[in-house]
Amino acid sequence: MRNVNLGILAHVDAGKTTLTERLLYAAGVIDEIGSVDAGSTQTDTLSLERQRGITIKSAVVSFAIDDVTVNLIDTPGHPDFIAEVERVLSVLDGAVRGHRSRLPDRGDVEFQRHLLAD
Repeated sequence: MRNVNLGILAHVDAGKTTLTERLLYAAGVIDEIGSVDAGSTQTDTLSLERQRGITIKSAVVSFAIDDVTVNLIDTPGHPDFIAEVERVLSVLDGAVRGHRSRLPDRGDVEFQRHLLAD
């Protein structure tokens, strides 16, 4: 069996955890899509994450599709937790980069530049 490490990357409030929930649902891993607002997602497990509705630490959910084990990694988007994102980048085989449809604020632009610089 082959392994694929797939990260979900984007800035804060871009829907990374929501996308993670939908992918887990589509893959048949979960029967019901969790809600960030309700604190019922698979990857935001810290009480502070659930209270604030943000991801603070990267989290992995593994599942099989045919002969491939997918390690889906939900990452933080807030610039305060950039070290978590940087730690994940070294193990990724691929990534889904989310993007909001509104103009980013200055912090979002700097965060993206930092990620893309490496």
